[in-house]
Amino acid sequence: MKKIIILGAGQVGYSLAEALSADGHEVTVIDRDRERLNMLTADLEIKAVVGFGAHPPILEAAGAQDAAMLIAVTDSDEVNMLACQVASTLFNVETRIARARARDYHDHPELFRRDAVPVDMLISPEELVTTQIQRLIEHPGALQVLDFADGRVSLVAVRAHRGSPLVGRELRSLRRLRSGGQMRVAAIFRRDRPLPPEGDTVIEADDEVFFVSAKRHIRSVTAELGQLERPYRRVIIAGGGNIGRRLAEILSDRFRIKLVESSPDRARMLAAALPTDVLVLEGDGADDRFLEEIDVDHADVLCAVTNDDQSNIFAAMLAKRRGVRKVISLINRPSYVDLVQSGTIDIAVSPQMVTVAALLARVREGGTTTVHTLRRGAAEAIETVVHGDARTSQVVDRRIDELKLPEGTTIGAVVRGEEVLIPHHDTMIHADDHVILFLADRSRVSAVQRLFRPSALFF
Repeated sequence: MKKIIILGAGQVGYSLAEALSADGHEVTVIDRDRERLNMLTADLEIKAVVGFGAHPPILEAAGAQDAAMLIAVTDSDEVNMLACQVASTLFNVETRIARARARDYHDHPELFRRDAVPVDMLISPEELVTTQIQRLIEHPGALQVLDFADGRVSLVAVRAHRGSPLVGRELRSLRRLRSGGQMRVAAIFRRDRPLPPEGDTVIEADDEVFFVSAKRHIRSVTAELGQLERPYRRVIIAGGGNIGRRLAEILSDRFRIKLVESSPDRARMLAAALPTDVLVLEGDGADDRFLEEIDVDHADVLCAVTNDDQSNIFAAMLAKRRGVRKVISLINRPSYVDLVQSGTIDIAVSPQMVTVAALLARVREGGTTTVHTLRRGAAEAIETVVHGDARTSQVVDRRIDELKLPEGTTIGAVVRGEEVLIPHHDTMIHADDHVILFLADRSRVSAVQRLFRPSALFF
C-alpha cells in the first residue's frame, strides 16, 4: 500500500482516486473546491484537503512528508509542474506525475529532469485519446484495439454480428487459423455479463469478443473471423481542438480528411497550419443541415471530439442516422458513456479512462507495466513482468493450469524475448516473461498482483 496525493478533484482526479483506493492505497485529494471534495469523500474512502495544491502548507497538511507519490491532474499545466517541484524540493516525494495538455511541454523532455522540473512522468490525455481513435480508424470493425509488450501483442474487441463466421463456433476451433496466425479469445461479454471463455463455449450474435494475437497477425486474424470491414477512406473530424488537430495531422497522409470547427478564428488558423489536403470547414458538427451540406453521408467515419459532450453526442447520432459507417464520440462524463454506447453511437471514448489506465501502470507494483481499462472501467487487461525464481515466486517455472488465477482471469499471451506465445494449459511461465492477462472483474487486480509478486517467504 502506498500513500498517494492527488491534486485536482475533476473527472480524472475522481476516477483516479476511485481506482487507487479500490487497489488499497491511502489516497488524499487536494482541491480548492470544497463541494467537489465533499462529493468524493461521500463516495470514496479517501482523505481530502481544501486548498491550492502547489502551496507548501497545503501539501504538508495532505501528508506530503510521508507520501510515496504525487499525481497532479488539475486543469493547469503550470500548477501541476509547480506542485511536483515543491513536492520534490521540500518533501522529497519519491515519484511525481503531472498532467500537461500543451504539446509544447512534451516537445522538450529536457525540461523534466531532476535538476530542472522534477517530473517523473508527464502525461497528455489528448495524446492518449488521439492514439486510441487512430487505432480504431486503422482497424475497421474493431470496438477497441490495445497494444502490449511494446506493440508486439494486440487485444482487439469486436462485435459478433449475426451471419458472421464467428457466430455459432466453439472457441476451441478458433485457436489456429488457416492464415497460420494464432489467437486466443480472452473474454466474452454477453448482454453485458462476462462469460467464461471455455473451449466448448459457443459465440452468439451480439456477443462482445476480446481476442489476443501477435500484432503482425491482427489483420489476417480479423479477416478470417469475418470481422474485417473494408478499409475506411473518408473521415470527418468534428472539433478543431488539440485532439481534432492532431488527428488531422497524423491521418491526412492515408485518409481524406474534413475538419469541422465552429470558431472562425480557429478555423482560419487550422487551415493555414494543417497539410493542404485537409479540408477545414467552418460550421457546427451538431447541425443536421450543415452535415448534409458537407456530404456527411459519403463519409466512412465521423469523430466528434469537441469539448462539449452534448455536441459530440448529437453530431455522432446525426451522422449515424445519415448512414456513416462508424461514429466515434468523445465523452468526458463517465455517466454518459454507458448510456451513449448502448444506443446509436458505435464507440464512446473517455479521456478519463485512458488517462487513469496510463497512470495505474505507473502506480501498481508486482511488475505491472501496462494497464488498459475495459467495459467502462469494469474490466481490465494488464501486462506484468514475471520476477523472482521457482523458490520465491508462485508462477515461475509453473504451468498455466497450475496457477491459482482469480476467478474471471485469463492469460491471453506470453511474450518471451521477441517471441509471442499464445498459451495452452501446459505452457510454462518463466522469469522475465511478459504475461498479458484479462480480468473480467477489476476488483481481482490485487489478487493478481499478489500472485505475481515474488516473496522470500514463499517456497
